This record gives sequence, C-alpha cells and structure tokens, in this order.
Amino acid sequence: MQGEGISRRELLWRAGGGLGGIALACLLGEEGALAAPRAPGQRAPLPHHPPRARRVVQLFMSGAASQLDTFDYKPALIRRHGEKFDPGGRVELFQSQPENVMKSPWEWRQHGQSGRWVSSLLPNLARCVDDMAFLYAMVSKSNVHGPATFMQNTGFVLPGFPSMGAWVSYGLGSLNENLPAFVVLPDSRGYAPNGPANWSAAFLPAAHQGTQVRPGARNPIFDLFPAETEWVTPRSEQDGLRLLQRLNRGHQEGREDDTRLDARIQAYELAARLQLSAPDVLDISRESPATLRLYGLDNPITEDFGRRCLIARRLLERGVRFVQVWSGADNGHPRRNWDSHENLEKDHGEMGASMDRPAAALLKDLKARGLLDDTVVLWTTEFGRMPCSQGGRGRDHNPHAFTNWLAGGGIRGGASYGESDEWSFRAASGATYCYDVHATVLHLLGIDHTRLTFRHNGVDRRLTDVHGHVITEILDA
Repeated sequence: MQGEGISRRELLWRAGGGLGGIALACLLGEEGALAAPRAPGQRAPLPHHPPRARRVVQLFMSGAASQLDTFDYKPALIRRHGEKFDPGGRVELFQSQPENVMKSPWEWRQHGQSGRWVSSLLPNLARCVDDMAFLYAMVSKSNVHGPATFMQNTGFVLPGFPSMGAWVSYGLGSLNENLPAFVVLPDSRGYAPNGPANWSAAFLPAAHQGTQVRPGARNPIFDLFPAETEWVTPRSEQDGLRLLQRLNRGHQEGREDDTRLDARIQAYELAARLQLSAPDVLDISRESPATLRLYGLDNPITEDFGRRCLIARRLLERGVRFVQVWSGADNGHPRRNWDSHENLEKDHGEMGASMDRPAAALLKDLKARGLLDDTVVLWTTEFGRMPCSQGGRGRDHNPHAFTNWLAGGGIRGGASYGESDEWSFRAASGATYCYDVHATVLHLLGIDHTRLTFRHNGVDRRLTDVHGHVITEILDA
C-alpha cells in the first residue's frame, strides 16, 4: 500500500510538473494519512423552498455609478440645466456645496418592448432591458465608499460581517466539489475600498470566504502552485506532509470550536482539486472567435472586464454558486473607478465603455446557453450621484437614490420597482435597501432570509439583520 502511495506521488510529481504539497495533501487526506477531524459549523445544503435559480453573478460598479447618467431618466434635469439646485429642505453633500443642476452629457432613448430609458453611455445593455428588472429607489445608509460598499456586500456599514456570497456558500454549498462555491474576480487595477473584506466570511466558517481569481495574471490564484525548486523531492514532500499531519492533529485537540484550521485544511484540499480543474476553467483558448469578440476581447478598452465576465460564465456553467465581478478599483488618481467628482463625462465615459459591452455579452451568452433561466444576474453599486454639478463637471455622492437591476431566474424582465423624485435626489416611492435585494436573491435561490442564521456572540445573525422583504413586484408569477 505504501509503495502504491509513493508511486502515485511520483506520478503526480512527474506528470504534473511538480504539483507539490497541496495535491499530495489531498491524496494523503483521501487515504486517511493527513485528514484532521472536521470542526463543527458546516451546514448541509438545505433550500427552504423550491428555488427559481441555482447560481448568482454579481457585477459590482465600485465608486458609485451615476443613476442619472445610466438608467434613471429625468427630463427635469434637461429643462433646468444650469439653474440653482433647490429640491427643498437641507442638502448635505459629501465633499462639496450644492452647485447648479447638471443634465447628463449623454442622450436618452427608450428601448425594448418595456420602453425602459437608457442613456447612450450604455448602448449594449440598452438592448437587454426586456430581460432586466430595475430598482429605481435604492437607498444607502452611508455616503462614504467603504461603509456603503460593505453595506451592499454584507448588509452592515461596519466591518466584521459575512458577505452575501459567503452566506450563499454557507447555506447551499457548491455545485462542484472541485471548485469553490464563491469566486471573486477583482478589477485588474486593484481592489475596491475595503479590499478582500468585501468577500469575507467573517464569523461564518472560514471556508466560505470568496476565492480570488485574477484571469490573465501569471498566477491567477494566489499560492495555488508551489514555487519551483530543485531542492524539494517527492520523499521530502512526504516527510513534510507527515509532520503537517501531526501538527494539525495536535493543534486541533481542544480547539474543536475554532473553524480556522478546518477551513485551512479544506482550502488545501480544494486547492489540490483546483490544480487540476482551474487551468481548464481559465483557459479561454477553446472559446470561439465569435464569443471572444462578443465579450470585447478584441478591444483593449473592454478586454479586462470582458475576460473576467467570460471567466464568470465559465465558472457558473461548471457549478460555482456565486461569482462576483468588480468594475473599478480604489479611489486613486487618475480615477480607476466610477467615482467621478472631477470630470463625469471623461471618467464615466471610460468606465461605461469598459463595462457595457462585456456585461451585455454575459447576459446574451447566458441566455443563449440556457443558463439565464436559473442564474440571477445582479448589477449594483454602493450609492448614486447628485443631480447638481461638483466643480462644474463632476457629481458628488448621493446615498438617497440610485439604481440597481436584476435579470435571470425568476426575474420578470422589463419590470421595475420604486421611483426617485423628479431630480433623482431622493427615493419618492418604494425605497429599497440592500436588505430587500439580499432577501430577494436568497428567495430566488430557495432560501428564506429570516431562517438563514448563524449564532455569533449570543445573537442569531443573518445577512438581512432584522430587515428586508422579498421584492415580489419584480418576480415572475
């Protein structure tokens, strides 16, 4: 038996170019040589009702995409362009004083049978409106990027709470044991505000945190493959693994309630499987030229976001439960996200051009492959932007009104819920918080948001805290 084990290790080493300790750890674990006891807190898949969807892809516009320049058409801004902005009552802005009303620099048209208005900034998404349901009265509790981004991801403005993807992973698990349940595709230029805390598992078992994938990078998944060295041999690898086994067992004794080591062991085992499955998922060379063009990989403007949207589709069709794709990095200069304080037309123009074609391609591709019927697509941002100008050409933050949209499994295409006022300054009806969006997404996955809980510090915590309702107005009958 031992000889057979060594033979298998040697085969992996020679055939796999040195898959190394992680893959061997998986094999040893399967043979019982390395496996440590499982810690408590792992939840078996258990939907509460028949799901309408099996998976989610979230497109996050970091920096605050302007509702006034994308999806929320306001003729009043055209009529009153250049006039004093006076919506009545006190107006507090993030880093400026209210200036004059500023119309959108883009033209507006109605599209599709639903007649939804979309600006010329997003011509490709405009053709998809009959598949999309719009939430025109989104509201945030913060006008600061970090807390507001936390809120859209975790339901709380403070750090230390699990992200929606982690909750979905905890509640439903993965559809493919060889891939993570929750994968994150950050912007290639860097992280959004909060960094990896946006996809943290927090107090949930650590195995449910998002796995970062960086398509196009030399090492798309951090530390997946060991560094190449002539000094590590199959024999030394075996000795190291046996030492690791003893250390794991010794550490876990008396720490049964600490899930971190168990999560680390699971991560190693998953990494071993990823060494074999990830190269296939990330290899887009077999995609047709038409598909590559659809996602904009033939254009340097759309290539990065397009590649990540294409990888998202490949992950979804292979069983990843929740995929998050980021458009926009941090708040550096020049602008690398949607935070257009200085020059809206330039900055939103660049971000819109990079996002529009790939996002529309993802919708079309999912639909053509029959995947849109059981996939929820969620497009979101942390808050909106002001109807008045900032410095003459930019827009300041607006947490009182912004737009999200959903598409896919269980969503009634062409529908809408909520309205902003004539300025798109505040929600006028149907004010919608992240809790309601989260409750709706969980509902579509077969989860009752009030019953998906985890006890932490004596409190039964949930993604929606003590809030939230399912937005039935945008759901199929």
